[in-house]
Amino acid sequence: MIDQPGILFTILAFLLVIGPLIFLHELGHYAVGRMCGVKADAFSIGFGREIIGYTDVRGTRWKLGWLPMGGYVKFAGDMNPASQPTAEWLALPAHERARTFPAKALWQRFLIVLAGPITNFIVAILIFMAFFAAYGQPRTPPIVAGLVEKSAAVAAGLHIGDRITAVAGRPVETFDELADIVRFRPDESLRIDYLRAGRPENLTLTTHADVERDRFGNEFRKGAIGIISGEQIIAPVPLIDLPAAATKQTIGIVRTMIDTLGQIISGRRSVKELGGPLKIAQVSGQQATLGWKNAVLLMALISINLGFINLLPIPMLDGGHLAFYLFEGVARRPVPERAIEWAFRSGLAVLLSFMIFVTLNDLLSFHAWERLAGLIG
Repeated sequence: MIDQPGILFTILAFLLVIGPLIFLHELGHYAVGRMCGVKADAFSIGFGREIIGYTDVRGTRWKLGWLPMGGYVKFAGDMNPASQPTAEWLALPAHERARTFPAKALWQRFLIVLAGPITNFIVAILIFMAFFAAYGQPRTPPIVAGLVEKSAAVAAGLHIGDRITAVAGRPVETFDELADIVRFRPDESLRIDYLRAGRPENLTLTTHADVERDRFGNEFRKGAIGIISGEQIIAPVPLIDLPAAATKQTIGIVRTMIDTLGQIISGRRSVKELGGPLKIAQVSGQQATLGWKNAVLLMALISINLGFINLLPIPMLDGGHLAFYLFEGVARRPVPERAIEWAFRSGLAVLLSFMIFVTLNDLLSFHAWERLAGLIG
């Protein structure tokens, strides 16, 4: 029996998961902007008409918009999407202009924009640090303790006792790292480096594609090679090692995201696996029913996604602004205004098209069209 949470619970879980992450992302921009002496006119969670808000003593309007699908900080002087000086900005008194975003040095503007995505990565690192401190870290060695009959590992010639040292060119220190690399590569040819009786060996095998179904009815296509680990080892992480361990975990997830994106672009993975806000809301509700630990770990994953996506060099995203600043730093001149206008129009079209696509994907995964046809019929 599929156990799905109710719609109200799902909405609440989604807001509780995504809301703090959006707030912290924008808070990163705001905090670095404050440190650089830039006045913030508005700090909004959500877009559209203001539901509630107040103005602080510094003149910043803190508000909540009716559409909780993002947020923004509007800095003084930031009068257009490209943050380019305008005639209105030039007309400001000198003392006011000095507190605006365009008046700041290039490196300051770069840091202010970069602070949002970096904050998302820091949030994920802090969450992983807390979990490692409380529960330890999986440290099961990547040794073949058993083999599944007629599996890829058996066909390729792996033996019990072999110690895997690298998969697809990536070093592995634990069985979990090995499993993570294989899991996201169904039906792919992989090079396996291993030690047998202390001697380095390697072989190539093709992973199986298994379909896993969870209690909520979600299906996952994952890679498998048919090796079994030994007894699971959970080791405590010394306090001094927590930042490095959590950072390594975060970097590993980013690499997996890059791999998955490459698989989708190359056609090795279906675009149907791309999810949007509706899918995130569904997963938020499902994970929340499993307990607060699952919900917090989901927050870490979504936070990494927000940081990664915002760093993509697409105009309208933080990465697009950073790309313009890098050009300005190398060329010693701003990007031409016409080029910026064209880039932002194109970027907006790309983002809107992507949002429509992933939303339709979400609706297809929910079988919304079949249900609608049934109601009409």
